[in-house]
Amino acid sequence: MGIIEPGIGLLFWMTLTFVVLLFLLAKFAWKPIVNAVNDRETSIVDALNQATLARKEMETLKEDNERIIREAKIERDAILKEAREIKDRIVGEAKDVAKAEGDRMIEAAKQTIETEKNAAMADIKTQIGAISVNIAESILKQKLDNSEAQNELVQNYLNQSNLN
Repeated sequence: MGIIEPGIGLLFWMTLTFVVLLFLLAKFAWKPIVNAVNDRETSIVDALNQATLARKEMETLKEDNERIIREAKIERDAILKEAREIKDRIVGEAKDVAKAEGDRMIEAAKQTIETEKNAAMADIKTQIGAISVNIAESILKQKLDNSEAQNELVQNYLNQSNLN
């Protein structure tokens, strides 16, 4: 027998050992190993299903988030538009109130000016009248220094009074 060729006895014992080992493995180890592999396969499939469900849920959440963001942007734009409208309305009302107040103040100033103008005109007329009386008095004093001029003035006055 050579080194490469096994003997019949060795083949027999190797075969018998293999069959006994195969029987022992089939009797005690094969079922737990197969069950463990099946359990592992089931847990992997469950994990894949859960990952798929989680991915779908994430996509749903992402879509919801995008929808909420779009709605928030629309609401923000509406609020900004409303705020601009309110601002424009308040500014317009303030301008109207300011214009009305300015017109009222201008009208009051015009009335005050007219009143003061009339008062000044009346004062000027009074002063002119007083000055005219003073001038007339001075002129009459100069002309009526003599009694003949006084008599003539009284006579003219009486004649004019009778005519009226």
